[in-house]
Amino acid sequence: MENKEAGTPPPIPSREGRLQPTLLLATLSAAFGSAFQYGYNLSVVNTPHKVFKSFYNETYFERHATFMDGKLMLLLWSCTVSMFPLGGLLGSLIVGLLVDSCGRKGTLLINNIFAIVPAILMGVSKVAKAFELIIFSRVVLGVCAGISYSALPMYLGELAPKNLRGLLGTMTEVFVIVGVFLAQIFSLQVILGNPEGWPVLLALTGVPALLQLLTLPFFPESPRYSLIQKGDEAAARQALRRLRGHMDLEAEVEDMRAEAQAERAEGHLSVLRLCALQSLRWQLLSIIVLMAGQQLSGINAINYYADTIYASAGVEAAYSQYVTVGSGVVNIVMTLTSAILVERLGRRRLLLAGYGICGSACLVLTVVLLFQNKVSELSYLGIICVFAYIAGHSIGPSPVPSVVRTEIFLQSSRRAAFMVDGAVHWLTNFIVGFLFPSIQEAIGAYSFIIFAGICLLTAVYIYVVIPETKGKTFVEINRIFAKRNRVKLPEEKKEETIDAGPPTLSPAKETLF
Repeated sequence: MENKEAGTPPPIPSREGRLQPTLLLATLSAAFGSAFQYGYNLSVVNTPHKVFKSFYNETYFERHATFMDGKLMLLLWSCTVSMFPLGGLLGSLIVGLLVDSCGRKGTLLINNIFAIVPAILMGVSKVAKAFELIIFSRVVLGVCAGISYSALPMYLGELAPKNLRGLLGTMTEVFVIVGVFLAQIFSLQVILGNPEGWPVLLALTGVPALLQLLTLPFFPESPRYSLIQKGDEAAARQALRRLRGHMDLEAEVEDMRAEAQAERAEGHLSVLRLCALQSLRWQLLSIIVLMAGQQLSGINAINYYADTIYASAGVEAAYSQYVTVGSGVVNIVMTLTSAILVERLGRRRLLLAGYGICGSACLVLTVVLLFQNKVSELSYLGIICVFAYIAGHSIGPSPVPSVVRTEIFLQSSRRAAFMVDGAVHWLTNFIVGFLFPSIQEAIGAYSFIIFAGICLLTAVYIYVVIPETKGKTFVEINRIFAKRNRVKLPEEKKEETIDAGPPTLSPAKETLF
């Protein structure tokens, strides 16, 4: 045992992590089965919406011998679209219970039920002549997406070594974007976006879930979950050996022990206690700002306005779907670029650059929309602004928050933090989708000035508050925030007690003695 004169033993140097086959395949299985289907369902109803509305109308006519009026159709279609984020909100509220009781991997596996069942229901909805099955399935798919959006980054962030945490953390958004892109491809009228093909288009969402059920059981559970929450160090070491491909695990295990010690001192946190705890105040505020900024910065509005901008530039309606596919390519390329750069440039730089590009694009787009009737050439600049905005959002605001939200919380508070994070994400998603048409109708192109302002405020907060987390352990990041929160960590208090030496008598008692 080390004596006091020997001092604290130096930390064990950590070995640089590599993307071993087991780690790579576990990432692909988890991300494809969870994030991909989230992105797919986010986009699949957009392009062929006229086909779905036609099915709703025909079904209604067969039941009532009359077609729907415009208000009823608008109500049903609004339910079809808005039930997805509301389901996501519900999923984000139950994910904490699942990841604690079933584990990270177990939660992802159970969650596939919420993808396969609605895929079957939507696939048979045309034969059953029941559009209600589509609306109900969208709620269930939203629950699936809400669980995935929290459980997947948690699983990938805890599997990864610290030097690959950024790369693996961005995989959530990479596969969401790939899902959106393939939904755009399959939704083309010449493929499945037609009256004959749409049941297959909707049912395809069950394929990634089925593949995950067949592959993910062969990969390890999160070693941090095994050691810190279950106290099973043997299982954690076995998982680390498979994920790292070597036996030199002491540094990583020691880091987990330090985190476990911090958790024992802090206790297991509920959402209410998380919100009241001073030691996590800035972390909590940071994820709220990051997730709200991601949704309120205008990405959904850009997608909503895109067809109008393309039409004003002379793109015919029949070809605008192909321009949309082109924007999807930009989205994928820039998200992959972010995944490559996040461990080189860091999280802060990508976030600040992304919000800077998005805010600038919104300002220029406001000018374009105001003056394109007078200067027709400006309409082409509008298309450039849309593509620039998508590129900016894809390099920072979309993928990087998934990395940061995993890094700034320890195991004890991560569950509650992800519940808050998911609730903010889905609630702001719903608010934008629900309110933007009314805002756009009221103030028109000036609505993009609001989005530019949100981009600016979010960037300022990131610059002032959020530290660079690249290459740091979870415990090191916790120490940085402890200083900002003006609290002392339990181990720091313990060190102060040791440095002070054995307890001494008060001066008065010393004099008497």
